[in-house]
Amino acid sequence: MSTTSLPSPDSAAELRAALLAAGFTADGLLDLLGAPAYAALARSETVPALRATRSAGDTPLASLVRLFLLQGAVPYVHAAAALPVEAALADGWLRREGDEVHATVDVRPYGGPEGEDWFIVSDLGCAVGGAGGIGSREEGVVLGVGGASTTLAGITVRIPVGSALDLGTGSGIQALHAAQHATRVTATDVNPRALEFTRLTLALSGAPEAELLAGSLFEPVGDATYDLIVSNPPFVISPGARLTYRDGGMSGDDLCRTLVQEAGAHLNPGGYAQFLGNWQHVDGEDWHDRLRSWVPRGCDAWIVQRDVQDVTQYAELWLRDAGDHRTDPAEYTRRYEDWLDEFEASGTKAVGFGWITLRRTDATEPSIVVEEWPHSVEQPLGEAVLAHFARQDYLREHDDAALLAGYFRLTAEVVQEQVGAPGAEDPEHVVLRQNRGMRRATKVDTVGAGFAGVCDGSLSAGRILDAIAQLMEEDPVVLRDRTPEAIRLLVEQGFLEPLPGGNPS
Repeated sequence: MSTTSLPSPDSAAELRAALLAAGFTADGLLDLLGAPAYAALARSETVPALRATRSAGDTPLASLVRLFLLQGAVPYVHAAAALPVEAALADGWLRREGDEVHATVDVRPYGGPEGEDWFIVSDLGCAVGGAGGIGSREEGVVLGVGGASTTLAGITVRIPVGSALDLGTGSGIQALHAAQHATRVTATDVNPRALEFTRLTLALSGAPEAELLAGSLFEPVGDATYDLIVSNPPFVISPGARLTYRDGGMSGDDLCRTLVQEAGAHLNPGGYAQFLGNWQHVDGEDWHDRLRSWVPRGCDAWIVQRDVQDVTQYAELWLRDAGDHRTDPAEYTRRYEDWLDEFEASGTKAVGFGWITLRRTDATEPSIVVEEWPHSVEQPLGEAVLAHFARQDYLREHDDAALLAGYFRLTAEVVQEQVGAPGAEDPEHVVLRQNRGMRRATKVDTVGAGFAGVCDGSLSAGRILDAIAQLMEEDPVVLRDRTPEAIRLLVEQGFLEPLPGGNPS
């Protein structure tokens, strides 16, 4: 593991003020670099940004970009115009070589959900997403912000809580988000250097300090319980544990399974646990059942598979992530064979990636929804997650009779599409489509389309069905008997919103 000393947070407030004064923010970078170069930086491609800073000259902002994002040498005099350079040198943020200074860490502007100007601190050359891999093979390397980090931040429920746990904190982005709505934040990591990076990220972002604990999984927190648990764990299913940031060191998907199964005992009543994960698709086993078996007793769950890769795609993805494709071809081939051998031995045909959300309810009949949704969604999704579980509560508490007595309203921004041959008198089928949240689409029959179309909260579901039966010259009793299942589906998927207390008028 790397033993490189890290900066002290003592001068973080002074350094933060200088960064903000120079416009070293997400918005400031976009203005300086332009959208294409700014987007390229997120892929760890630096050439467009280098060209942009040359055009900008030696302004304080251009100097900061060269220092902290491009990791280039900057003349001392230019650094002094942008930063409290002596304090930054003394605390280890910079190092000096002759008349030039170099950054010792990557400092990356990150815009918070309410427009906050934050900074994520990580190892040099280890931004996520570059075509050449992370640029470092050190076991204890700490990465910056990647797509997985922002995905988890986007799906996390953002309600005021007393306590939050960021398990496997890395460079601290989840702890930073949690600090905005949790009274107390605890961050853990098996890598002690990651905890120091989290300390720097919080300090440089002007966020409250967190409790920082070293150790694996829930071991560092003992029997403590929390209102919110989040984790972007080292979920990669790999042969061995080469890289701490991604390889959990357990067989197959055991790390994700263990994390999920143990989370229930660490949640307060009503608390949420939200994870990213990978899981095996094993020959002869239904992956839905595999994941259902992970859900701990006393918890509702919503598990969404966002992507599936066959084992060759999966092995190539992570070999490239580590830059192994740029090493000796024979060594690359050996590592590739190791991955395929492990998958073959376990009967793994593919690997799924997605989100897992638990809610501690202690309900007699837990709601466990396991689904596949590879389509685009609207981030952030925290409100959609809360709404999902609220709908599960409603459906669990209402039998068919209560459902027919209930009042509903069509969710905002749902549109209806009619699909059929041009010129046909009647459509082949009708599709309801959401333009917000999960952006779901579902086919409905004539009754379902008519029902959804008139749901404005003025009539109960039963009375709407009676009116439809009269228009269609159907038996209203038969229609009432066969429709509740369809209503449940529309409520569960968020097309219909139950109105508590019935008719709002």
